[in-house]
Amino acid sequence: MSELSRDLPGRPLPTRLSRTRLYEQVAEQITTWIADNGLTAGERLPPERELAARLGVSRATLSQALVALEVVGVVAVRHGDGTVLTGKGTGAIIDAIRAHADRIPEIIETRDALETKLAALAAQRRTDEDLAAINAALEEMERDIEAGGRGVEGDEKFHGAVTAAGHSDLLYRMMATIGELIRETRIESLSQPGRPRDSLAGHRRIADAIAAGDPAAAAEAMHDHITMVSDVALIRDDG
Repeated sequence: MSELSRDLPGRPLPTRLSRTRLYEQVAEQITTWIADNGLTAGERLPPERELAARLGVSRATLSQALVALEVVGVVAVRHGDGTVLTGKGTGAIIDAIRAHADRIPEIIETRDALETKLAALAAQRRTDEDLAAINAALEEMERDIEAGGRGVEGDEKFHGAVTAAGHSDLLYRMMATIGELIRETRIESLSQPGRPRDSLAGHRRIADAIAAGDPAAAAEAMHDHITMVSDVALIRDDG
């Protein structure tokens, strides 16, 4: 029997090495390149096709790496302007990405608990002004998607309008507390192929139930929507 296979009380065995996913390696390569070249806030990265060719990876893997860098604040993706550096430090990037991925499930659980209840309350308490704000957010998101964007701002405004329509000060404040964490998951979710349009369709179902004054349907629609948007690449095993 080998030394490692023996049971040694009080002596912990070595921990299993964590697997570095390809998109994490690519994200680290990009941040190293940023640092080595002294790039600063406001400068743009090369186009995705060119960057993927330089790194020898697929566009899908590169896109996932850029999304990971966006959710931890290293870059910002601006429709029509490419991927722009924010100026945030690029040290320990894999640790930051994994810390984000580790907290996604808890954020999703919290969103589901709070927003499902808020949707039901909104169906009971919404005013004409609330409905106008919800519809305006839907229109903004649709315009952005039609123009080739991801609809991030419209998505954020929609959920904010539903939260406001619930007319619960405590739930409103609880949502504000986790707002930045939700924004991280929103960026990741809306970067999935086809997700912006699917998310918009989910929003419309929620809005229709709220407008109809149906709390059960609004809660169900919100729960289904959060379940759908919580399927994100950073917490899958296929990354």
